[in-house]
Amino acid sequence: MEAVTKAIGAFVNAFKIADLRKKILFTLGLLIVYRIGAHISIPGVNAAVLAEYFKNSNNLFGLYDSFTGGAFAKATVFALGIMPYISASIILQLMGSVIPAIQMLQKEGQEGRAKLNQYTRYFTVVLSALQGWGISMWLSNLKVTTAAGTGISVLSDNFSSGLGNVGFRLLATLTFTVGTIFLMYLGEQITSHGVGNGISLIIFAGIVGGLPRAIMAEGEMFVEGIQPLAIEFFILALVVVIVGFIVFVEQATRRIPLQSPRRTVGNKVLGGQASYLPFKVNTANVIPVIFASCIMFIPAMVASWFPNVSAMQAFASAFIPGHISYSIVDALLIIFFTFFYTAIQYNPNDIAENLKRSGGFIPGVRPGKQTAEYIDHVLTRISLPGSLYLALISVVPLHLKDALNMSFYIGGTSVLIVVGVALDTLRQLEAQLHTKNYEGFLKRGRIRGRMAS
Repeated sequence: MEAVTKAIGAFVNAFKIADLRKKILFTLGLLIVYRIGAHISIPGVNAAVLAEYFKNSNNLFGLYDSFTGGAFAKATVFALGIMPYISASIILQLMGSVIPAIQMLQKEGQEGRAKLNQYTRYFTVVLSALQGWGISMWLSNLKVTTAAGTGISVLSDNFSSGLGNVGFRLLATLTFTVGTIFLMYLGEQITSHGVGNGISLIIFAGIVGGLPRAIMAEGEMFVEGIQPLAIEFFILALVVVIVGFIVFVEQATRRIPLQSPRRTVGNKVLGGQASYLPFKVNTANVIPVIFASCIMFIPAMVASWFPNVSAMQAFASAFIPGHISYSIVDALLIIFFTFFYTAIQYNPNDIAENLKRSGGFIPGVRPGKQTAEYIDHVLTRISLPGSLYLALISVVPLHLKDALNMSFYIGGTSVLIVVGVALDTLRQLEAQLHTKNYEGFLKRGRIRGRMAS
């Protein structure tokens, strides 16, 4: 109760600061614009028929829809969400390890980052167009089976065949692409003039925006007698446990002790103080899960282009969330990308060289090569539990959903993003509150003291 009271007080204090209040309202305003656009369907789509398809199906598109807050299931202008931009950013970041030109841009500071951001925007347009065309083909070929056994097209009669169908595909591709570009613009504006990382907050708003719909669906199942009250309480407790577990691991760090040499300047003795080199247990954050999810979307996306090829449909059916083959491949990809992304983000040789230049050293470890080997050893050891944690939290909830007959997903990328973005945004608000001598949201001393290892 005390923590809740302090959090409410911190929000009140945030609105007392004029500059911070403007940033918060600006951020909320753009997020409202995003949520409005997530309810505007593109022309030619029968939203009711498409909603019936998602209601009665359990496939990878349903998982993708959770990232867009229901925009994909309604074929709205923001159906692709911001995921093409995320994919483009990750791909370019990974390419920096194998392409020297991109690696040089990454080291050129502000100017290099500006060029990389521009390349990311161009790549986002390409990915959005490709994904938009694939989704438009899938929609044009999709037929929902009724109770009488007949198939109803999700497109209106004017767009279901002939030139009308070609026109729909072109219109849908253009609309989806422009929608993603607009979301990319909103995200950049939030980052520049609002609070928090705009791209992350857009994903956060999409996931949270789907919660009322999921709660209502679960409530309807209880009212209709499909779901017992005991199971509903168990699901609620399970959600609390999963969120608490994610918060605990996301805050956990491995701190390597550092020592700086003492030096005398005049009559003063400087240095000699102990500090720490912190590494999170989850060093790669949510990036491996997102990248693995993007790859796992490929079979279903390709199969949607060939609706009449039975072999492609059988192959795609093996990669439905909750299927054992999907879980195994997804977990292996997450583990691989955790180690791969950690190796890209943290270069032990560079860290050791920077410590040597600053005069810092790890007690009991020689500067230079031995320091780099020690840091690499530590990163490898903490990456293993970090990768297993990401794989566990991404795969297990999918099976729990099927086992408990739940109407929504309770884990995986969704919860990781929501928790991570919420903590990051609270830290940024807290930092700005501290500059005005207000008490923030998080008690850093208690959290770090309890969770650091």
